[in-house]
Formats: sequence, C-alpha cells, structure tokens
Amino acid sequence: MIVQRRAVPTVLAAAALLLTAGCSSDGGGSSGTDGSASPSRSAPGSSSPAGQAAEETPPAEGSVKVVRTVAEGLDSPWGLAPLPGGGLLVSSRDDGTIVRVDEKTGKKTELGEVPGVSAAGEGGLLGIALSPEYASDHMVYAYFTSASDNRIVRMLYDEKKPSGEQLGAPDTVFRGIPKGFIHNGGRIEFGPDKMLYVGTGESGDTGLSQDKDSVGGKILRLTPEGEPAPGNPFGNSPVYSYGHRNVQGLAWDAKQRLFASEFGQDTWDELNAIKPGDNYGWPEAEGESGDSGFHNPVDQWTTAEASPSGIAYAEGSVWMAGLRGKRLWRIPLNGTAASAEPKAFLEGEYGRLRTVVPAGGDKLWLVTSNTDGRGSPKDGDDRILELRVT
Repeated sequence: MIVQRRAVPTVLAAAALLLTAGCSSDGGGSSGTDGSASPSRSAPGSSSPAGQAAEETPPAEGSVKVVRTVAEGLDSPWGLAPLPGGGLLVSSRDDGTIVRVDEKTGKKTELGEVPGVSAAGEGGLLGIALSPEYASDHMVYAYFTSASDNRIVRMLYDEKKPSGEQLGAPDTVFRGIPKGFIHNGGRIEFGPDKMLYVGTGESGDTGLSQDKDSVGGKILRLTPEGEPAPGNPFGNSPVYSYGHRNVQGLAWDAKQRLFASEFGQDTWDELNAIKPGDNYGWPEAEGESGDSGFHNPVDQWTTAEASPSGIAYAEGSVWMAGLRGKRLWRIPLNGTAASAEPKAFLEGEYGRLRTVVPAGGDKLWLVTSNTDGRGSPKDGDDRILELRVT
C-alpha cells in the first residue's frame, strides 16, 4: 500500500462516479506519513456537465467551526444515527454494541450488544440506520461482519427497558455479503425513496467487483425487508451500481442525487456521483480513466490525503471524513460536478475521522476514529464533535 504520488488531472464528468479508494483502506501505507505535505492533485473544473442546467453554487471558500465536543470516551465508533426526538445512536465496531449519546449532556447509555458480530481487521459492527418508519416501528438497522459473511439485521429499540437490554432479537434482512479481513464496506443509509442503500467491499477479491452476480464491491438498493428494490437496473437483483472497491460513505444532495466515497488502492481515493447500473471501474481503473465504459470521479485524492470514510451533504457541499488523511474535506457542488477546488479543514487536529452526519441546517456531527487500532488515541478519544459549516 505504498502511496504513489502522481499528478494526473481530474476531469469532472457529467455523472461522475464511485470507483476505488484506499487499500490504505482506512489504514496507513508503507511509505509517507499521515498528514504529510499534500502531493500534487487534480483541480476540478468550475462548469456544470454538458446539458445540465445551471444550479446555484455555494461559495468557493467555505468554513468549519468546532462548536463543541458532544461526547468523549467512545470505543471504536463507526456508525452514527440521530434519533428524531433527540439523541445519537453510535455503533462500536470492535465491541459490537450500540450506545445512545445525549447530545446535550454527552451521557452514554448502552442499548445492548448485537448478537453474532465477529470483529476482526476492518470487520465488526459497522453502519447503522433508522427505519424510514421509525416513528411507528422503532427499528434500528445494522450492518455487521459475522463468522461467515457480512449481513444486515434490524432490531426493535425499546428505550424503556434497562440499559444493555434495549435491543430486541435481530431479524436478518440481507445476508451473504462477502467478508474479509479488509474491504467489508459497511455504510447503510435509507434514501429519499425510503429504500435501503448499502455500500459493500470486494473483501480483497478484486474479481467480485465486476461480477454483477456477486454483491461484493457494489452499491445495493433494497426494500426495508431486504428484497431487491423496484426499479433496480438489473431486474430482480439488489445491485444498483458495480465496479467498486470498498464503498465507505453515502449521501444525497438537495436534489436527491446520490454521492459515495470509496477507498482506492495505492494511488487515488474518490468521491463519485452514482448513476444506477453504471460501472465504476475497479479493478481495471483507479481514479480517472480514459475508458468511456467507466464513470470518472467527481474528484480524486491521494491515499495520504484522504482514505475517505463517511460523507454528508450540507450547505451546498459534500463533506468527506478522512481516516489516514486526518482531515475533513469540503467539496462544493454544481450539480454532480465540483464547483471549486475542494478544501481541507481540521487537518491533524482530531486525528482520524470516521463518520460525518448532517445535524440540521449548517451543523454536522463528526465522529473521530483513533481507537480502532490504527490511530494514536489521546485523552478523551474517541469523540463526537458538533460543527458549524459554510
């Protein structure tokens, strides 16, 4: 996983896509150091893709202010799901537990342990999401690595029960996602259409990414019951897009367009705009490709600068958390293209950054990841921060 510092221009394509992004995976390479001086990288264009109507764009220069530390002392946090009535659910990759954080006081209450989690390497209890009907069904969805595969379950959350006993028995809604010591994917989100979107990895078997019969190295689109969602591009298949290496972040903009972040291998990490049925190139392409059969990324970064994880959309930009890069990237958008040069914030200030989630308006929740075995924990790690952004 040696970082190759190449200066290859990034052309922002019309429906830019998601393809590869760090075997540095969420760890470090064998040369270079985290937070090292930025090598040459591509400069995005400022115009919208051909045929796309002009859209209002955010300011070229944004800002980030850390409003406060919401909570400290979290162990290997991975996923975060805000509750509609207040409170933040946080999954622990290595402990296999979900805790509720009071966003006002920082108090932590354990819901319980998710049965069947087999944590090793990059696997464990990963993404979590609330049912689109959470107000009535109180279901929490979780993506985790078991002894045999990666799978998605849903559990009833009953906050009236004692701490540690608030999660009901898991109901498996989807199983059989390839597992490995690396590249387990794990991000799950319900989209504006109330369908469940799932980012998977190829588990180190690069051949799976181009195999449309495999769910490894894909973005999946499922009903809340785990069936292939109506309107998927390959008929009765859960596959929404393919040719991915290890999808780590999913987010929609104000016009309900899907973006995703992904680990590259040695050279380029990516942010991509996702179009159903498209091929994002891995393993034939990493970063921008001259092959018209593959979609090019919205932008690309060296693995030392990014190794991206979660993403969120707020104030006209995608905000992308960097693990090895130890920084928060702002990518201002005009449609599915970057409208100005992406800019890094918080570089090295809080270590590895795992998950970023909208907190309403100009606010974000940001989760650090220094207790995952690849970081250098400081007193108080890991933590949730509240940010104000423009």
